[in-house]
Amino acid sequence: MNGEIRSWSELKTALAQEADEGYREFVMRGVPSERPFLGVRIPVIRRIVGRVALENAAQILRERPVAFEEVLARGMLVCRLPYLEMLEQFDAQVEQIDDWCSCDTFSSEVSRLVRGHCTEFWEQKIDPLLTSPREFAVRTALVIMKCGYLDFDHLGVIFDRVEGLAGREEYYVRMAIAWLLAECFIKFPDETGAYLAVSQLPEWMLGKSISKICDSHRVAPEVKEYLRGRFRAEASHKQRN
Repeated sequence: MNGEIRSWSELKTALAQEADEGYREFVMRGVPSERPFLGVRIPVIRRIVGRVALENAAQILRERPVAFEEVLARGMLVCRLPYLEMLEQFDAQVEQIDDWCSCDTFSSEVSRLVRGHCTEFWEQKIDPLLTSPREFAVRTALVIMKCGYLDFDHLGVIFDRVEGLAGREEYYVRMAIAWLLAECFIKFPDETGAYLAVSQLPEWMLGKSISKICDSHRVAPEVKEYLRGRFRAEASHKQRN
C-alpha cells in the first residue's frame, strides 16, 4: 500500500508491514534500547513518513510511540514540519529518545532546519539540553552542534560548552563529545589543537577525541602521530603529578 497516511494507526500499520525479522535481530545487537523492535530499515521508515499528510501531523504527533521504529518515524515527521512547528514538537520528541540511533537520526535532520535560526535555536533549545540530567538530551544537543554549528563563529562557544560537560560520565555523552571535537579538529586543526592543549576534560574524553581524530582519513599520518605522542606525554605527566 502506497497511499496517503492520515492517522497514527495507519502509520503504525505501514511500519509493521515492512518488518523484517532478520534485520530486527541485526539492529537489536547494535542499538541498546528497552523498546520493542520491528526490524524496518531507516530508508524505508523515511519513505513511509513521506506519505504522511502534513495537515494531520499535529494529531498524529499527539500519540505516544512504543517501538524503536515508531520513535524514528515520529522524529522524521517532526522534521518535515516548518521550523516554528518543529520547534513546538522538539521537546516532546527529545523526551522519547533513549538510544543513540534515534538521537543521531533526529539531531542530524533538525540541524538542517535550524539554518537561518541558529542563534535563537541555540538559546531556546541547545543550552537547556546541555544542562539536562538525561543522557540522550545532552547528546541531542551535541549532535546538533556537530551537524549544524561547526563553523568558525561558533567554535569558541562549542569549546566552552564542551568544557562545561567535563563532569558528565554517561557513555553516549562522552562519545558525542569525542565525535564533536574530532570534527572540530578536522575542520579547524589549529584552533582545536590549541583548545585540547589547555582543556580540563578528563583523560578518557581527551584520549577518545584523539582516537576519533586519528580514525579519520582526512588527517595526515604525521599529525596523527604527533597527537598520539603528545597525549601519551601529557597523560604520563599527569600520572607523575
